[in-house]
Amino acid sequence: MTSVNTATAKSEIDRLAAALTTMVDRYKKNRAVRRTLRELDALGNRELADLGLNRSSLNRVAYQAVYK
Repeated sequence: MTSVNTATAKSEIDRLAAALTTMVDRYKKNRAVRRTLRELDALGNRELADLGLNRSSLNRVAYQAVYK
């Protein structure tokens, strides 16, 4: 029979929980970037120009909107 050190088991569970939290956070941010990009892409060229944007900058703008 193997005895498990309670502190070690808790530490491993904490690391697993932290990794899972990080993965969920990245997933949510990635979804937000995709949603933002979809919304910007739906705008016409004239509307984008009114906002001071062009199509080539949409990826950067969507990323910055979520991560900054």
